[in-house]
Amino acid sequence: MSVIEQTGKRYATLLALIFAGEVMFSLPFHIPRFFRPTMLDVFQLSNTQLGDIFALYGVVALLAYFPGGTIADRFNARTLIVLSLVTTSLGGFYLYTIPTLTGLYALFAYWGLTSILLFWAALIKATRDWGGEHTQGLAFGMLDGGRGLVASVFATIALFILSERIASTGSNPEALKSVILFYSVVILLAAAVIWLTLPADSSRTPIHQTTDRSHWRWVLSEPRVWLQSGVVICAYCGFKSLDNYGIYAVQVLDMDQLEAAKLNTYASYLRPVAALAAGLWADRWSASKLVTLLFFVACAAFFAMSQGFSTEVATYLILANLLVTFVAVYALRAIYFSLIEEAKLDKRITGSAVGLISVLGFTPDIFFASVAGRILDANPGAVGFEHYFLLMAAICAVGMVFTLTLSRHLALQKNTLSPTSPA
Repeated sequence: MSVIEQTGKRYATLLALIFAGEVMFSLPFHIPRFFRPTMLDVFQLSNTQLGDIFALYGVVALLAYFPGGTIADRFNARTLIVLSLVTTSLGGFYLYTIPTLTGLYALFAYWGLTSILLFWAALIKATRDWGGEHTQGLAFGMLDGGRGLVASVFATIALFILSERIASTGSNPEALKSVILFYSVVILLAAAVIWLTLPADSSRTPIHQTTDRSHWRWVLSEPRVWLQSGVVICAYCGFKSLDNYGIYAVQVLDMDQLEAAKLNTYASYLRPVAALAAGLWADRWSASKLVTLLFFVACAAFFAMSQGFSTEVATYLILANLLVTFVAVYALRAIYFSLIEEAKLDKRITGSAVGLISVLGFTPDIFFASVAGRILDANPGAVGFEHYFLLMAAICAVGMVFTLTLSRHLALQKNTLSPTSPA
């Protein structure tokens, strides 16, 4: 096989991972993020109820991350990812029926299992393997930037479907059902792409290398893993905070539901640009230093938003700060897993380390939506969002502390003879 063919095959593999890595979460996350006001209306939900539904998703996902890491170290990524995509898509056909509140709880619990157990650690491990030793920032930047572009493109298509169906039927439920069906079919398409593109033996580690108890003892006792978990917690809270921008646009900026959906959809096109730029910058500078800077920028923007604006240029100041938070959060999300390579964690236990980091780092799936929903429902409108943005500023400040501590730990480690992998 020629160099050109090898390079083409390599990038085709990454493109398949990007496609699958985003559409996997389109049903449980894209619809509530891009079309939240419409979803709340159709399903007759409050912010608190939707938050509690996400909390149940988070609990199940939390339980799935840990065993998912071990599974990813033992089985090939192609089979795991395809099974996850197919089972997640099936849940979309149930959502199409507009289930009751109880049905939504059951569905999101089901998605917490199907979208995580066999999928997440396999995706991260396959991406780390693709990036090699020197281009981790590029690999994860391209993964998240590409995922962002996929999210934006399909959200734009879904927005067109929603607006056309509303115009033709005058029915929000029928319009939303068309969007749900669209995403369900796209996920099945992603399963076919992965099956045809990803090598059958991708990201597989011999079983004897990953089942040794010493590996788990090392992972659990390693400060670098716990500090990275703290970084992911705070950065993921920032990403989750964007889910409520549609409600902010309606309640504070006086937009209608379609205008709010357009704001989130068009802003999402910043994600591929911010992610790729962050990935390239992280490779040339330092992932930990860049993460620290991004947390600082996000903290400042959220704090400014928490103060409210009462001047004639209020709208411009609000939109400018929203723009800054979009960019900072998207960049953070792109590179926080590249810290794994900077920390020099042994490749044999990538799946296990990702499992533990994800168990802790994605706990916002459990608590964030519920906490945010209660804050916003307690004081609907501008006051509630001022409290909300102040909370986000505090979380970003904590993220800075975690990252600075990790950087200091890595610097000290370079001057010691401590091992970087399990015996």
